[in-house]
Amino acid sequence: MNGSEAPKFSALNCIDLSDPDIHHSVSLLKQACFDCGFFYVVNHGISQEFMEEVFAESKRLFDLPLSQKMKLLRNHKNRGYTPIFDEHLDRENQVHGDYKEGYYIGVEVSEDDPEAEKPFYGPNVWPTQDQLPGWRETMERFHQEALEVSRAVARIIALALGMDKNFFDNPKMLGKPIATLRLLHYGGQTSDPSKGIYGAGAHSDFGLITLLATDDVLGLQICKDKDAKPQVWEYVAPLKGAFIVNLGDMLERWSNCTFKSTLHRVLGNGQDRYSMAYFIEPNHDCLVECLPTCKSEKNPPKFPPILCGTYLSQRYKDTHADLSIYNNHQTQQ
Repeated sequence: MNGSEAPKFSALNCIDLSDPDIHHSVSLLKQACFDCGFFYVVNHGISQEFMEEVFAESKRLFDLPLSQKMKLLRNHKNRGYTPIFDEHLDRENQVHGDYKEGYYIGVEVSEDDPEAEKPFYGPNVWPTQDQLPGWRETMERFHQEALEVSRAVARIIALALGMDKNFFDNPKMLGKPIATLRLLHYGGQTSDPSKGIYGAGAHSDFGLITLLATDDVLGLQICKDKDAKPQVWEYVAPLKGAFIVNLGDMLERWSNCTFKSTLHRVLGNGQDRYSMAYFIEPNHDCLVECLPTCKSEKNPPKFPPILCGTYLSQRYKDTHADLSIYNNHQTQQ
């Protein structure tokens, strides 16, 4: 990478969702959560052919001229296109925002539905059928299939935390979740941490868990100990057909730091890179508070209870550009 020393790779556990031995899966997941908060998930039920189709459709979108993509600009519900530099994940170390463009697709809720008044719910921003025929149908199908994978992983997490297997399945959690698919494209920019240039700055994810599908271009790095000086960064190797799963800050709060979210970033190496992140969070009205199995007299709750919708709204506001900066660009269309 960039002519420097050979990259270090992180050895991640691999959880097979078709394995009938749930105790084995729980054991592997626990070990992964204590070690680094990242693991692979395989045999998840989404075919390789369909995964490749979704990647191809994602590329079709990002290949559109910028003028067309800006007409699909994200709205106040965080749906739609995010241009390069829109997101700034590590303000302390980045000189610009992230060298990536993205596209948010959430749970589709019509404008006349009372639920649409909540943040992160509402109509999606879709390209027209003339622009990208069949694009919406492909993304909606992938969104639904990824949700089922997320629920399967959440059941293993619940068991690993000493809770009932179906703890996360109720309507206030993943029965009616905030689930967001984000397509990502990193251009041919070469990152240089010494100059504050990153594909995606160092951060931990906001929610419960994230499923990440990537192409075969190296870029994702994790830091197991964010407090270490200096920080040690290791690459996560792409694994064909697998999701890379990581824990979010909300699960860290829920588990009272039993399971910790992990710092990660993306370094560009001069090649185009495509990935798809699926962020799964509970319902807006879910109160995220310390689980009974994760507290005791000697280990009281470390975080106050907070509503999921309140927490996520603040985190998005902290990392994304104010939409008003794009007003001039849109008036020039």
